[in-house]
Amino acid sequence: MKQNNPLNLLKEKEALAKLGGGQKRIDSQHGKGKLTARERIHYLLDPGTFEEIGMLVTHRTTEFGMADQQFYGDGVVTGYGTISGRLVYVFAQDFTVFGGSLSETHAEKICKIMDLAIENGAPVIGLNDSGGARIQEGVRSLGGYADIFYRNTLASGVIPQLSAVMGPCAGGAVYSPAITDFILMVEQTSYMFVTGPNVVKTVTNEEVSAEDLGGASAHSTKSGVTHLTSPNDLTCMDQLKQLLSYMPQNCEEQAPSIPYEYGDESRPQLADILPASNTQPYDMRDVVTGIVDDESFMEIHKDYAENIVVGFARIGGKSVGIVANQPLYLAGVLDVESSKKGARFVRFCDCFNIPLLVLVDVPGFLPGTDQEWNAIITNGAKLLYAFSEATVPRVTLITRKAYGGAYDVMNSKHIGADMNFAWPSAEIAVMGAKGASEIIFRNEIKKADDPAAKLAEKEAEYAEQFAHPYKAAERGFVDAVIDPVETRERLLKAFSMLKNKTGRLPRKKHGNIPL
Repeated sequence: MKQNNPLNLLKEKEALAKLGGGQKRIDSQHGKGKLTARERIHYLLDPGTFEEIGMLVTHRTTEFGMADQQFYGDGVVTGYGTISGRLVYVFAQDFTVFGGSLSETHAEKICKIMDLAIENGAPVIGLNDSGGARIQEGVRSLGGYADIFYRNTLASGVIPQLSAVMGPCAGGAVYSPAITDFILMVEQTSYMFVTGPNVVKTVTNEEVSAEDLGGASAHSTKSGVTHLTSPNDLTCMDQLKQLLSYMPQNCEEQAPSIPYEYGDESRPQLADILPASNTQPYDMRDVVTGIVDDESFMEIHKDYAENIVVGFARIGGKSVGIVANQPLYLAGVLDVESSKKGARFVRFCDCFNIPLLVLVDVPGFLPGTDQEWNAIITNGAKLLYAFSEATVPRVTLITRKAYGGAYDVMNSKHIGADMNFAWPSAEIAVMGAKGASEIIFRNEIKKADDPAAKLAEKEAEYAEQFAHPYKAAERGFVDAVIDPVETRERLLKAFSMLKNKTGRLPRKKHGNIPL
């Protein structure tokens, strides 16, 4: 017995198209509350462009009284349309039908549009809102999940995959978003976890709410699982649109660009960003703002591993990926979390032909037992590997410190960077002048009548010799030492020169990144 009428579905579809994707209802709620699956799709896509696939599909289960509980669409709306005129494929799980639970046919619908997305080279967007596997279907539901995971993996690096978690996403369901390129979550209404609060309490006797365990705040600050959060469904849709604007359709195309008219590209504000003392912090986002096109920077993972900043921007109308040490937090050191965050972002940009701009102010790797026992060696190597493997245009700017192995890791010339610039304030050395002097001149300092004065003298001597970018420039490790005011102009020219770069890695099945 059918509990919903296909004619009613068609009427709802037509009504939503007339409303511009449910815009009137959204406006009346001021973006608050959860939208329906169809409202989400119609708001996300350009008006009138959504073409639904599989609207009349129903499940095949007859056990547990399911034969009398059939609904057209089987809990997921799938199809294709355009965003800003560009083709995308989309699926939206419908929590009003069996809690959005995944059945065999539900999974088949998702797999069908993923196959189409891969074959036609267009992004796929998943709007997740599901209670998990449909228990009544047993292993058939589990098999459906595996079918989706397999396609996520095949599509990885071929087409952009974006996941918006807009409700529950638990158990095996979390692994499909986890394989995709970006995860967005809605605050207070979405959560992700492998095992829920009840299981946690049973196994560990720990009491925790769904929000604290796997809500948007937890995953954006603690685990780093989610890349962006939003206060409501409407803002989440807008973030998806903005993200797509920086990406090509697939790995064979170049990153998109928008028209840009060149003018006076000097940026006087960059001359006064660095504080007088090299131990004082400053916000690297101010440097980013002074370099990129106005209001074009979209930060990713803003509240996670804050000692490194990553995000998309435009320079001269063209998309670039930004990776920057953040002196405002932990002095900009590299640690376990920042290395993973940076590596993941670098690899995405390399997958989809998005040039990389790396801003360096790094005193080294964070010391301590916590870091060593949590594998800073392996995790730091992830960032090193990601940069070394990247074949997109890569430009580095050293603003202040570039010490030790962190200098090598942060897109140095030695690991394949194309152009490396430094401000006159740059310090490129094995370590800071004070620490180096204490080691090199230890005996002299110890024997001196005034050890403190001798240390200060030797520190100044070492700084004079090494705490600047000119030694590196002499060896060609830095291509030019530039006036901060001229930074944007030099970067525009560098990326323009590199726009036709071709890079090929040695023939192999794939590398073995240290995971």
